[in-house]
Amino acid sequence: MTFSDLGLRAELLRAVEAQGYTIPTPIQRQAIPAVLEGGDLLASAQTGTGKTAGFTLPMLQRLAQGPRPGKRQIRALVLTPTRELAAQVGESVADYGRHLTLKSHVIFGGVGQQPQVDAIRPGLDVLVATPGRLLDLQQQKHVDLSKVEILVLDEADRMLDMGFIHDIKKILRVLPEKRQNLLFSATFSNEIQALAGKLLDNPAMIEVARRNTTAELVDQAIYRVDREKKRELLAHLITEQNWHQVLVFTRTKHGANRLAEQLSKQDIPAMAIHGNKSQSARTKALAAFKTGDLQVLVATDIAARGLDISELPHVVNFELPNVAEDYVHRIGRTGRAGSEGQAVSLVCVDEHGLLKGIERLIKRDLEKRIEPGFEPDPNAKPEPIENGRNRRGGGGGGGRGGRGNAQARSGGSASQGQRRGDESSGTGRRRRRGGQGARQA
Repeated sequence: MTFSDLGLRAELLRAVEAQGYTIPTPIQRQAIPAVLEGGDLLASAQTGTGKTAGFTLPMLQRLAQGPRPGKRQIRALVLTPTRELAAQVGESVADYGRHLTLKSHVIFGGVGQQPQVDAIRPGLDVLVATPGRLLDLQQQKHVDLSKVEILVLDEADRMLDMGFIHDIKKILRVLPEKRQNLLFSATFSNEIQALAGKLLDNPAMIEVARRNTTAELVDQAIYRVDREKKRELLAHLITEQNWHQVLVFTRTKHGANRLAEQLSKQDIPAMAIHGNKSQSARTKALAAFKTGDLQVLVATDIAARGLDISELPHVVNFELPNVAEDYVHRIGRTGRAGSEGQAVSLVCVDEHGLLKGIERLIKRDLEKRIEPGFEPDPNAKPEPIENGRNRRGGGGGGGRGGRGNAQARSGGSASQGQRRGDESSGTGRRRRRGGQGARQA
């Protein structure tokens, strides 16, 4: 099957061809016809399988074919959890719609709002936004959502995880009741299915990959190492194995900064991205990494969500994630669109419980390796994981306050923490679910 078999317009086919794509991915083969039919859709696909094009192409076609009001108004709204993902989706809308007369724009927090207001004022067909900034501008009456025909929730699982459910509900209240709803998620969690039950009307359902599976083309391995030797082992692997483009995950912003500085001092060019970095700094670091000018990009989970880097060869979990599902998202940055990749996790004694939880989730045992010269101390004792949880899906493992993270995912009554709003709106602080510091980014 080719894209021309999916019933797309000639203008869209030209744009797809210009991007170098000829054969649609499984999610695209199923989602594009479903969206073109005009009904609601609930779709889950492994990250890196092309789901952005799966909703962007048919969305653009429906807008191009439908009647256009006299004044250009927002007819399609795409919500994403992070700035980087919003920018990525915005690029796709612009690339695929380059031969159409539709106008689009992207808005997110962390930058001044006036240029965004100026871009919206003349009128748009498609708006890509993070929830916080969208609500800010809507409440200031800079954004009119009364004519939205298509709503897309992209990476909906992450939006729920980041505590955006209340923002989403507020946005839904100002949208027209009659519209097409498309919910895309990397996984089908129970929370996602509950949201879908309230939002979607008799939706078509697509699940390309089994729930919580990892990409088959990703070579996964665990290196056992003492916590104090992780940085040295990482530098050793990068140097000895001649890794040139490495995305490294840490749990915290401070940890990302410290690791990037330490690697740079060892003549391994590295930069960090996370929620406290300015948007210009994040954009600069990501651009340098994509072009290969930057060897190592150190990121937290939230900042890295939506990073789409063609043929990224290496992902490293410097620290295992506190939530097992995030392991799937992290290593999904590599092995994308049919290319091979390698995912390496550096695991110390503190993280054995987290590792067990990950292996249970993905239903497989990961290969364990020991690098000569970095053998772990067999008598080492586990210590509580700083600023994290060592229990959610982790099988016990010696961490603090494991209940908080589980409740954060299930909507339980864990103690309320704080999350900076700069991932979306850049305006003040937002309440979030889960324990203090459980999901710092």
